[in-house]
Amino acid sequence: MTELNHCPAPAKLNLFLHVNGRRADGYHLLQTVFQLIDHGDTLHFTLRDDTVLRRVTDMPGVPEQSDLMIRAATLLQAEVLRRTGVLPRGVDIAIDKVLPMGGGVGGGSSDAATTLMALNKLWNAGLSKQELMDLGLPLGADIPFFIFGETAFAEGVGEALQPVQAPDCWYVVIEPGVMVPTAAIFGSEQLTRDTPVVNIADFSSHSRIAGFGKNDLQQVATKLFPPVAEAVEWLGAYGDARMTGSGACVFSAVASEDDADAVLEKVPAKWKAWKAKALQQHPIIAKL
Repeated sequence: MTELNHCPAPAKLNLFLHVNGRRADGYHLLQTVFQLIDHGDTLHFTLRDDTVLRRVTDMPGVPEQSDLMIRAATLLQAEVLRRTGVLPRGVDIAIDKVLPMGGGVGGGSSDAATTLMALNKLWNAGLSKQELMDLGLPLGADIPFFIFGETAFAEGVGEALQPVQAPDCWYVVIEPGVMVPTAAIFGSEQLTRDTPVVNIADFSSHSRIAGFGKNDLQQVATKLFPPVAEAVEWLGAYGDARMTGSGACVFSAVASEDDADAVLEKVPAKWKAWKAKALQQHPIIAKL
């Protein structure tokens, strides 16, 4: 096999996101539920005759060597060399980019996770799911979740994952048109860092389609970025609206695709908005 094309890198939503504390190293202790949705980027991998790793799609504002896809591929290539003594062939990576940067939907992390899973297959590297998760964690706290590949209750810095059932529903997502830097949100003095710990049963016993807990980062992001506050307020007229991750995207759960379409028809033209269905499993699993 020299190519692996049309590899999905789906978005995620944080159905809630609580900040429970802060470690001595500055990392925040979190609790969240990660939900995969059927909207995302698509990656294409072609092996080269040398050992060079290249991104062949131009992405303004993202230098190739700082791109999480290239950094993930570099880590895996080095790991294969360490294990086998042989440096794997290089790869050209093309991407159909759909997910916004700084949107809180995990776009870069999902791309990196898909890269690790796809190249593990292309290179016959043989790393386990857990080994890939461990390899990806230093690049981003969300990457292990995408490799985990199913709806997850997450703790720690986001790497301690347990499978959990979440509503099988549709979501309306609004991109407010701003890019929210994660560091600015987590670094704010206004951030609540002492939300009481919940357990997985608390979430599982919550019967409504949405609305468990809150997103502790939302209060900071809405003050710093008024378009996020405006999107939360507007979408809140149609259900429980909240921000995902550190922003900027805002979402609300709805019962059906028809309900999602009805909301989308009313979204102001100044915003990009889309619908997506909850996924129970990462779509790349069937492909690999």
